[in-house]
Amino acid sequence: MSTLTLKGLTKHYSAADKALTNVSFTVDEGEIVGLIGPSGAGKSTLIRCINRLTEPTSGKVIFSEKNLVSMSKNQLRTARREIGMIFQEYALIERLTVMENVLSGRLGYVSFWRSFTRKFSKEDVNTAYKLLETVGLLEHANKRVDALSGGQRQRVGIARALAQKPKLLLIDEPTAALDPRTARQIMRLISEICVKHQLPAIINIHDVQLAKQFVQRIVGLKAGEVVFDGKPNTLDESVLTTIYGEEDWNLPQENNIDSDDLEAPTTPVLKAIA
Repeated sequence: MSTLTLKGLTKHYSAADKALTNVSFTVDEGEIVGLIGPSGAGKSTLIRCINRLTEPTSGKVIFSEKNLVSMSKNQLRTARREIGMIFQEYALIERLTVMENVLSGRLGYVSFWRSFTRKFSKEDVNTAYKLLETVGLLEHANKRVDALSGGQRQRVGIARALAQKPKLLLIDEPTAALDPRTARQIMRLISEICVKHQLPAIINIHDVQLAKQFVQRIVGLKAGEVVFDGKPNTLDESVLTTIYGEEDWNLPQENNIDSDDLEAPTTPVLKAIA
């Protein structure tokens, strides 16, 4: 069973700069956890500490019954194959095609020469096509990424992460640059994929209402510490005030829409991934 357990995870840059302090919780197989909190609360740092893109100061990250924090570089490189990462800024190679970007998710499994020449097996290519169908981008397989909208780029990032055949997804602000409609489509897609394949996931998300709609559990961070851990329906005004500070939480939330990102894709029907 694929579970993730954080035990006393801490990241202090200095005595005055404490990004994370004693963070502990478990994410079960197939569970989608939304990570919320104000800017500077440590949400992105937490995600990056899990796969050691940022080195923790102390604590444990137990994944597949192994402590990622104590692994050597070679051991960590192998472990990261099973951890899919979806970035806020997409982290795609824009001069390459959609298909080439998705196949880059297989680079941890191929030899240096095959990765250098970007030669992939027929099985990998077939899987990539199925993933593009899953995220609704099959017709864009040969298009350069820099010709896509923001929502389409995010779906390429999702397909690339799934190409790793991960046992865990770490997702950093997947909807921050998207209009409200596209944001819901991306969150719905991620949720459906995690449920279908029983993938545990942590999603750093700034939109509380979107989190309440699509995740199964919410962890609230404030100043690097967990101040809430519970079901979305228990996230009331008093809890939000604890996490974010005083505010009139009954007012409608404002959304910034970027007209360049507007698109109208139909919600993809998930298909089996080989």
